[in-house]
Amino acid sequence: MRVTDAFPPVQSHLSPSTASEPRIQGWCPGALRPMPSGDGLVVRVRPTLGRLTPMQAQGLAGLAQQYASPVLELTSRANLQLRGVCPDSYPALINGLRNLGLLDERADVEARRNLLLSPFWTDSDGTPAVCEALTQALAAPDAPTLPSKFGLAIDLGTQPVLRAGSADIRLERQRDQVLVYADGASTGACVSPDRAAQTALELARWFVANGGVVNGRGRMARLLQRQALPTPFTTTSVPEAPAHAATVGRSATGMVVGLEFGQLPADTLHRLAALAPLRITPWRGLVLEGVHTAPALPELITQPGDARLRVMACTGAPGCTQALGPTRALARFLAPLLPAGRTAHVSGCTKGCAHHGATLTLVASDAGYHLIDHGTAHSPPDATGLDAAGIAAYLEQQRLHAPHV
Repeated sequence: MRVTDAFPPVQSHLSPSTASEPRIQGWCPGALRPMPSGDGLVVRVRPTLGRLTPMQAQGLAGLAQQYASPVLELTSRANLQLRGVCPDSYPALINGLRNLGLLDERADVEARRNLLLSPFWTDSDGTPAVCEALTQALAAPDAPTLPSKFGLAIDLGTQPVLRAGSADIRLERQRDQVLVYADGASTGACVSPDRAAQTALELARWFVANGGVVNGRGRMARLLQRQALPTPFTTTSVPEAPAHAATVGRSATGMVVGLEFGQLPADTLHRLAALAPLRITPWRGLVLEGVHTAPALPELITQPGDARLRVMACTGAPGCTQALGPTRALARFLAPLLPAGRTAHVSGCTKGCAHHGATLTLVASDAGYHLIDHGTAHSPPDATGLDAAGIAAYLEQQRLHAPHV
């Protein structure tokens, strides 16, 4: 195969006036508020505690096979997405999700229940109780009206693992208490576990009251650039913590397995559901609860050195109407070219939905792919108009000049 045959040619799926400026929706899809895309409706499911019982997993797999694409997606917020849902099939799908206990009462409650949990939580670390208290508080009539991308990370293990994940309020363990702090802040409030949810909601109300929401959008870190935190959240320093290396293999909770681009075939979900309850990770993988031997399924990534763990890619064209080119075939081509320890992100547009951190990033454009050596999809490019051969040559040049990288 020629290097240029590794993925289809770039084709623009947007008009010239919108090609360089993708439409920012300002919200994420839900189950009760799906998002239209190039391949149908996108329906996002947010399981309680980020966990599927075997019955829920089996039922969800069946719904995907009947009403959507037979390949589900795992997201960086530890949710699942069904794509390709026909509007005519949507009511039946929703009824099935409701019967499985995978729906919130209303769309506004669903949007506010944007909770990111460590997949390694235990009953004893307080996560279920804090999650339940936050769920009730966010569903209450007096809950603050928050942007749909505004999220809370519940990270109560002995070491935080979610600091690289997108969140606006973070809850972490500090000895026998919970440190509640704003994303981007160096200080927070240390409270007892039974006050953690209430304290987090106080911080969310402060965010709203101080102009954090503009035209329905807003993030905590941006507000902190112009607004000082209230005194209760300046009393305890946020401790340093080693970066969590997301990997696969055995954990105290169970076997952690990865999936290429977070794509989970419904048949695979059926098979895994027969083994154990499943927890969704924010690294587009699963934890097989209580299982310590990986199933022999070729689609599962079970070895830390697997090259597929080095690449991230969004749906790309033609599945996404905003993408200016395909993404996943290029990502597969790049994976074995990357040295161990380096990652790459291929994005169909400058939104960069698949990955928000700085890394080697390729962004589709009308005239090939822009390359950002270390940045995000909206960073200034270091090279433009590249095809697969040009990207490969760039990586080879880097290897020759910096063989230690």
